Amino acid sequence: MDASKRIIRQTKLPKLLARDPFLTDEQLARKLKVSVPTIRLDRTCLGIPELRERTRLMAETAQNKLKAISKKDIVGDLIALELNKKAISTLTITPDMVLEKTGVMRGHFMFAMADTLALALVDAEVALTGVGNVKYRVPVYAGTTLVAKAEVVNRRKDRFFIHVYIFMRDKQIEVFRAKFIVVALSGERKREA
Repeated sequence: MDASKRIIRQTKLPKLLARDPFLTDEQLARKLKVSVPTIRLDRTCLGIPELRERTRLMAETAQNKLKAISKKDIVGDLIALELNKKAISTLTITPDMVLEKTGVMRGHFMFAMADTLALALVDAEVALTGVGNVKYRVPVYAGTTLVAKAEVVNRRKDRFFIHVYIFMRDKQIEVFRAKFIVVALSGERKREA
C-alpha cells in the first residue's frame, strides 16, 4: 500500500463528510475508489464514527442551539444548526404520513419539515414565518428518508430570507424546495403579537 495514497485519501475523507455528513461507507468507498473495509479502517484511524453515531452526535449538538422554537416543535430530527446561517434535518416517512389512496406523502408534512427548519435557523427568542413560496417536485412514499438543508441567503433587519431544499437521502433527488421570509420579533413586538 502506497503511504502517500493513504495520506491523500485520509485528507479527503473528512472534507467529503464535512460537505455531506450523511455519506455511507459504501458511498465514500465509491467516491474514493477503495473498498468499504479500507474506508472503515480510515475512519477508525481518523476517529470518525460511523454514520449512525455521527448523526446522533450532530443532533445532540444542534438541539442545544435552538432558540426560536423548541426541539419538540421540529418536524423531523434536527441534525446540524449554525444559527443565522444553515441547518440540516432528516425525516423518515411512515405509513401514517401518506395518503391512503395513492401512498404519496401528505404535503403538509414536507412543508412543516421545511418551515420548522427555517424557524430553527433564526437566532431570536420568537420567530414567525411571514412568507412561504414552495414547490413540490417529486412524489415521496413511505419508507423514504428525507434530508432538508436550509440556508439564510439574505437578512434585512429582522427579516431572514431562507431557502430550504429537501432531498431523498439515498438517491440525492430533490423532492421539495421553499423560499421563506422569517421575521424575528423583538421583545416589544413580541408582547404586542
